Amino acid sequence: MLSNGLIELPWWGYILATLLLTHITIVAVTIFLHRHQAHRALELHPAISHFFRFWLWLTTGMVTREWAAIHRKHHAKVETTEDPHSPRQFGIWKVLFDGADLYRKETRNRETVERYGHGAPDDWLERRLYTPHNGKGLVVMLAVDVALFGPVGLSVWAVQMMWIPFFAAGVINGVGHFWGYRNYEVTDASTNIVPWGILIGGEELHNNHHTFAASAKLSSKWWEFDIGWLYIRILEALGFARVKKVPPRLACNAAKQHIDRDTVRAVVQARFQVMAQFAREVLRRVHREELKKLGRADKEIWTLLKHAKRLMVREAALLDETSRRWLNNALECSNTLKTVYAMKQKLADIWNRSAVTQENLIQALQEWCREAEASGIQALRDFSSKLRTYSLAPAA
Repeated sequence: MLSNGLIELPWWGYILATLLLTHITIVAVTIFLHRHQAHRALELHPAISHFFRFWLWLTTGMVTREWAAIHRKHHAKVETTEDPHSPRQFGIWKVLFDGADLYRKETRNRETVERYGHGAPDDWLERRLYTPHNGKGLVVMLAVDVALFGPVGLSVWAVQMMWIPFFAAGVINGVGHFWGYRNYEVTDASTNIVPWGILIGGEELHNNHHTFAASAKLSSKWWEFDIGWLYIRILEALGFARVKKVPPRLACNAAKQHIDRDTVRAVVQARFQVMAQFAREVLRRVHREELKKLGRADKEIWTLLKHAKRLMVREAALLDETSRRWLNNALECSNTLKTVYAMKQKLADIWNRSAVTQENLIQALQEWCREAEASGIQALRDFSSKLRTYSLAPAA
């Protein structure tokens, strides 16, 4: 037992108390700063909103408007030279271990704050306390920790001060664009670090977030867990939050075998899910069949095709010159793989067109389906039949 504070705990009690305090900060960042302020994915009751603002003033010293502005700029300029914290521009180690410094530098860019910081709180407390005296909350938190826990409070406070700079500014902004798995092939390098978003409040599911930036829910697969979403649903049940947007969900109506406006709406709004299904049900299936047909008689070609699997699925804009050359060489060895890859590109091109009417999109999808069904490739035929049945599922 340690003493000299208002609260006496066993050694493990101080660890649990520290984890609880840091977890509240993570929840405030992911729900208030990220999903509510930066992306407007949900509305919060004023009491909950102000609690998060007050807690973040105590534990991070971050200014709401600055944080929202920098994050919005990150999405707008992702992976470019204007991205405030891209590992592709600054290197993984700089972002991982010094991401907080990149954040501080960008806060001094008033153009960023003015252009991207709209809609942030601008009441009396924000103008007179939280923004001009953002560092004083940290001192208040230190005094509270020492008063509650005695000398151990210094360690508790130190962990609180390091948690967000390392895990949010470093791990999410760094590892979340460098290592992990991808559910969706977006044009940036975002990844899901792990499928269980607990330690960083759900922000671990970073590829999902970059795919559906305006969604209040960060998990996509049934086996992924977003603890921030759990808290949002609890707040919503209590009347303290209202979810505005979640990712679209595809539904299949077996009775519908024609392309119509519902099909177009589903395919365009849920295009990332459509492409993920195409990768799983066509690209990977045909790739597996081609390797099986080829066998290992020609080891060089077999190796070339085997390693092309990841490149076929990958967003083309993210392939470097070496990867493009490898992929092209592999596709030249298999007309079937070349056909399905070309069909992937044609499908993506449909919703990348600008200034098209729904009638044009219907015609383009119909033409794509006719070409898929005439290809003689069973996986393409099956996917075409499935695509015709698509519609959007009602919001849950």
